[in-house]
Amino acid sequence: MEAIGAVKGFKDILPDETPRWRQVEERARRVFSSFGFREIRVPLLERTELFRRGIGEATDIVEKEMYTFLDRGDEYLTLRPEATASIMRAYIEHHLYAADPVAKLYTIGPMFRRERPQKGRFRQFHQIDVEILGLDDPRVDAELILMLAHFLREVRIEDYEIEVNSLGCPRCRPSFRAAVVAHLKGREGDLCPDCRRRLDTNPLRTFDCKVPGCGEIVADAPLIPDYLCPDCKRHFDDFCRYLELFSLRHRLNPKMVRGLDYYTKTAFEVTTTLLGAQNAVAGGGRYDGLIRTLGGPDVPGIGFAVGMERLLSLMPPDGAGEEPFVFLAALGERAQETAYLICNRLRLRGVWAETDYSGKGLKAQLKRADKLGCPFAVILGDRELDEGRAIWRDMEGGDQRQIDLKTLDDFIFATYTERSK
Repeated sequence: MEAIGAVKGFKDILPDETPRWRQVEERARRVFSSFGFREIRVPLLERTELFRRGIGEATDIVEKEMYTFLDRGDEYLTLRPEATASIMRAYIEHHLYAADPVAKLYTIGPMFRRERPQKGRFRQFHQIDVEILGLDDPRVDAELILMLAHFLREVRIEDYEIEVNSLGCPRCRPSFRAAVVAHLKGREGDLCPDCRRRLDTNPLRTFDCKVPGCGEIVADAPLIPDYLCPDCKRHFDDFCRYLELFSLRHRLNPKMVRGLDYYTKTAFEVTTTLLGAQNAVAGGGRYDGLIRTLGGPDVPGIGFAVGMERLLSLMPPDGAGEEPFVFLAALGERAQETAYLICNRLRLRGVWAETDYSGKGLKAQLKRADKLGCPFAVILGDRELDEGRAIWRDMEGGDQRQIDLKTLDDFIFATYTERSK
């Protein structure tokens, strides 16, 4: 019978990989907590209407990429393609704005989009998503990017660039949109099918199109910074000034548009030259009207998402795999039972210990300890039990010493604690 493989675009994260994933998640939690953020966990499934209304009907995600199905209750449900809309739904549904006018939230987990799998991009992928709700101050925008840059340093990523832009607001964007449409009119035949279709619904997406012909057409198109209203221009100028206060190097990218309809004013991406065409590691921006659009109060917001798979592909190797701390090698039935008891007593104290259950010889057991990467081993035999002692072996240096059996547990725990500092 043929074995069943994983679904295309869905990837197993194997035990050798999970320590790096957990390392990133733990550092994210530590950094975000120091900036006052709290974790929220939202469902994988939402009503389809949430994403249609929140993300926008004329986006690639809603038009082509969502995993949507009709539930048995005749209700359309969708596996979440991004986290912001879900967090906003929870924020509104549970009236979090009533408890505190400012909410700082983050979530970590899988998202789902049915797009062509390629390097660093999967149909089930993982994101770190961060949101600040209730503040529209440009200092908050800069502070959020400061935190993102600090997190990237914590996971030892240095080779990146921060690109920024302003997408304007409902007052100034219509004139920019009209100018873009006027630029594209008469050249529809040279646009790709997607850009032609969106000419009347979402023409700004042409700036983000990867088709070379579309890129040539928008090369001399109008740019949003030239159309900003005074409030948006002041907000963006102040935002850039605050970035400079933190010495955060950034580059204006006037052609940057985000892939979701809800963005306003500040937009940013963290890009790298190490990923090829899919060069964005993180991105985000301000979405001051989103919560109102989803039926909540008129509360401003800003956030970003980090792609975990791309982030991990950029991190330098560090041998972050996990290994047992000690291996208990036992010869003889009595010694095996003693090793079994000690091994599990250590586990109950938080020390990862392993022992042998196959009855192999000492050489084979120590070979397995070395293969597992244990820095230390305990050797027990009938003679050691009769004498009330055990042999403590440094697996790297080969040094050995004798330890009283009565104090062995405490000795191992103390050694483990000291090395863990």
